Amino acid sequence: MSKWITVLAIEDDEIVQKALERSLKLYGFEAFLAKDGLSGLKLAQEKQPSFILLDWMMPDMDGLEILSELKHDARTENIPVFMLTDRGMIGDLDQAFEIGADAYITKPLDLMQIGKIVKAKWEKYIEQIRIR
Repeated sequence: MSKWITVLAIEDDEIVQKALERSLKLYGFEAFLAKDGLSGLKLAQEKQPSFILLDWMMPDMDGLEILSELKHDARTENIPVFMLTDRGMIGDLDQAFEIGADAYITKPLDLMQIGKIVKAKWEKYIEQIRIR
């Protein structure tokens, strides 16, 4: 993987944000952080990251609302989105995939390993794109 793949993490939990930032950097990602949906949408438009990590459960706008906004905006519709979720029910995940999610990472996150988990998910996603 080339150095400094850009990722936007939209996550309202400050502890998870800091862990993501540290761990992602160790695995060659440049992380941009947003604590809520509105700032996340703005950063996605401005930074055009390689992909987005999107927390599902947040105040104000939840992850599905943010995902819908991202996928209905020509500036962000093609950015892959990986949902961060503790929602493991098939119906919940189906709903996210119907809106446009590309993958998901299940919480609770191992904050010491999150960079490794994200790197593996990103590489799997890239490989699937190549196969298509």
